Amino acid sequence: MGHGGPGGGRGARISSADYEAQRKINASAPRIEGLTQRILALFKPYRAAIAVMIALVFVTAALSVWPPIITQRIFDDALFPAGGVKMPLLVQLLLLMVGLLVVSSLLGIWQTWLTGRTGNRVMGDLRVKLFDHLQEMELAFFTKTKTGVIQSRLANDVGGVASVLTNTVSSVVGNTVTVIASLVTMLILSWELTVIALILTPVLVLVQRRVGQIRARVAAETQDSLSQMTAITQESLSVSGILLSKSFNRGRDESRRYAQENDRQIRLQVKQLMTGQGFFAVVHIFVSLMPAIIYLLAGLFIEGGDTSITAGTLVAFTAVQARLLQPMMGLLRVALDLQTSQALFARIFEYLDLTPAIRDAPDAREVDESHLGEISFEDVSFRYPDASPNDRPTLDSVSFAIAPGEFVAFVGPSGAGKTTVGYLVARLYEATGGAVRFAGDDVRALAQSSIIDHVGIVSQQSYLFHASIAENLRYAKPDATEEELREACRQANILATIESFPEGFDTVVGEQGYRLSGGERQRIAIARVILKDAPVLILDEATSALDTVSERVVQEALDEASKNRTVVSIAHRLSTIAHADRIYALEAGRIVESGSHRELVAAGGLYATLYAEQQVTDEDEAPAALEPVAS
Repeated sequence: MGHGGPGGGRGARISSADYEAQRKINASAPRIEGLTQRILALFKPYRAAIAVMIALVFVTAALSVWPPIITQRIFDDALFPAGGVKMPLLVQLLLLMVGLLVVSSLLGIWQTWLTGRTGNRVMGDLRVKLFDHLQEMELAFFTKTKTGVIQSRLANDVGGVASVLTNTVSSVVGNTVTVIASLVTMLILSWELTVIALILTPVLVLVQRRVGQIRARVAAETQDSLSQMTAITQESLSVSGILLSKSFNRGRDESRRYAQENDRQIRLQVKQLMTGQGFFAVVHIFVSLMPAIIYLLAGLFIEGGDTSITAGTLVAFTAVQARLLQPMMGLLRVALDLQTSQALFARIFEYLDLTPAIRDAPDAREVDESHLGEISFEDVSFRYPDASPNDRPTLDSVSFAIAPGEFVAFVGPSGAGKTTVGYLVARLYEATGGAVRFAGDDVRALAQSSIIDHVGIVSQQSYLFHASIAENLRYAKPDATEEELREACRQANILATIESFPEGFDTVVGEQGYRLSGGERQRIAIARVILKDAPVLILDEATSALDTVSERVVQEALDEASKNRTVVSIAHRLSTIAHADRIYALEAGRIVESGSHRELVAAGGLYATLYAEQQVTDEDEAPAALEPVAS
């Protein structure tokens, strides 16, 4: 369709072009700033739950200070006092330690539940927010962007930040409080040993920042690879994709393409996994060896006459120092995760920052139902967003008026702008010049939803969900009764066919309706539009892909659906619009002639030429259709 349509045929495989188009869309998005503030804002609706979580963390951390101190007392005051073992005190201290552990464990379970519930709700909110925003994007966005890439943003990118959303708050607060509590305890026990134990900590923090920067870059590349894999899967394993690959025997090539991206994904996943492992190994070795260093230094202190370091102090200090390993490693890992997740959050916010090209005006109003069916173009011009400045406009100063109840058709060669007229009537695209009027008002002054509520569209390739016939029909009217379904199907000339199926209206149509014939799919789509009962009907080459027999049956259904409605027909087969009230012939984006079928044939212009060519084609094809197939 050239620039007469939004994006070419379905299933196009020009990956580099798709990627470049996506890059341009992303580059046009506003620069993402204040990423940390935006992430924190996601938690705002759950402030009460987070406050409880933080309180639990503080209580648990406070309780964790006491076991080492109790351990010191067990050794110095109960097991090895000057007068021998003191069993009553030992039992009391042990019971106190067990009680603290039980309470801490119960509080930990509550904290884990709150953390998981809050984090997953935040992640769910983010996913729904992104989905809602994508629903608002204009049609042009989806013609430029691979479906798989969009799916990857919803699944892989949001899923990639799941651990950050679910664990960050409790992990940061919990580990920070635990580290502080442990340090306080260590200082109480021995400030000299504490200074020695923490002497290399600043160096570890600096190294961690550098490792985090590297992991963030690898994470961004990994998510891009996941997007490409999702896109390949969506394209190749859809019904249309499988049919295409089998038709051209390209199954092995598709597998090879997937395998190549999969190999890249594996390399990136391994790289992301291993980045920082050496750093954490050094940290682990350092912290694990610290007790040995403490014992050695303690021996030197005691040998030098320091009597403040007792056996209980040493045991308690090394116990606390060992407990310091997990929260320190946790904080370092959270810091790395936060740096890594920034790349994923940036990709998510990049989509959220895209501004829909078509938006309702602040004072947008509903369609005036007293003028339903009135449609007019006033010097309308249009150029698709991705068109080159040197290309001619798709529509150039087009004007016409349609009265309620009229049947008006638009014809012309490929790329003339016929389909674009239908898009502009429904405001799926915005005119770049002039005014499109619907029910007497400029469409820019009307609410988009109100326009769509009054328009029914039947396209050449009507989409059916992988669901039952009844569910597909009720997409137009969720509360439709069974009788309403039957009446719509009767008018669409498909009722008898549906009733012949063993499961009737409960028959599952398959992916995109591929379990049905082309004519059956189209008639179900027409029944769905009839059920919507919109006063304006747009027929976009609704029969051009059908065989002669199916075309005749579908055309009868369309004729029935067109009764008492304003019809805008984008026609390829001119025989389907011979009875139109008025026909507009488009060429190079301009209306070159208009009139009835009889008038235009007699005029000998563009329409007459197109009609004569189609007559010759039909005559040439008719005998061929009757020839027997050679065995």
